[in-house]
Amino acid sequence: MNAARALLPEHTEPEHVTLHRDTIPHDLLTELRLLHREQPDALGADLPAYGLIQLTGGRNNRVYRWSSPRGPVCLKLYRTDKRDRARCEWTALRHLADHGVTATSTALWHDPHPELPAVGLRFVPGRLTTALDMPSTALPAMVTVLGQIRQAPLGPFASLGRLDSATDFIRRITTTWPEQLSQCADESLSRDMIALSGAWHDRGDANVLAEPAPCVFSCGDGNLDNWHWHDVISAIYALDWEFAESELGSVQMHEVMLPPSPLSIDWSSTVVA
Repeated sequence: MNAARALLPEHTEPEHVTLHRDTIPHDLLTELRLLHREQPDALGADLPAYGLIQLTGGRNNRVYRWSSPRGPVCLKLYRTDKRDRARCEWTALRHLADHGVTATSTALWHDPHPELPAVGLRFVPGRLTTALDMPSTALPAMVTVLGQIRQAPLGPFASLGRLDSATDFIRRITTTWPEQLSQCADESLSRDMIALSGAWHDRGDANVLAEPAPCVFSCGDGNLDNWHWHDVISAIYALDWEFAESELGSVQMHEVMLPPSPLSIDWSSTVVA
């Protein structure tokens, strides 16, 4: 039993779970798992014979826009490792929906196959926040959604906490990052990051991060590429919950503001309550 299974209550994982049981595409998933065994590289491209268009940003997983009989669906095939990513994302999205957080995708079904687990998600249109001409326009909406997520109870994730502590983050910012950045100090982004790190240290933010703080529910991944902006309705969506967990509120805000993805974003006019 892996770590995620050990920490998430067993009642959160029926054998096959779905909002509408008959929507799990068993035949399609059987074909994809066969392809995974015989031609694994084939999953890294569009599969028009199956109505699948590969989406970017899947990283360790395979993510597609599937033209299902019921309309477009985001089909996600998960990497299998010590953390049950599919079950974690399914549980997190259902938990958020149960507590009124709508700025995420909707989990439609979960097939916990041991070889290639899958989840079907409501397809969310939009663009990466980091790809917007002015990413800062999305920041107020992001802060609002983060506030809603922080208000959700920890629920089944109460005992699934972050492995890294605030001390680990402080060490990375004050020691690891400067060492790595000094190796390419002539690059403009490196110089900017070194300046930001220095300002962060001088303001005493390390002390704030080290202060005791209550745990909040979090997606566990601060990469801003996981946030999609919908231009038509001016709405933002928090995607990718496979690493959902409980963590210190101060660490959650640090994650969002200081990963590599937001270096081009001007945070100066954004107030985080």
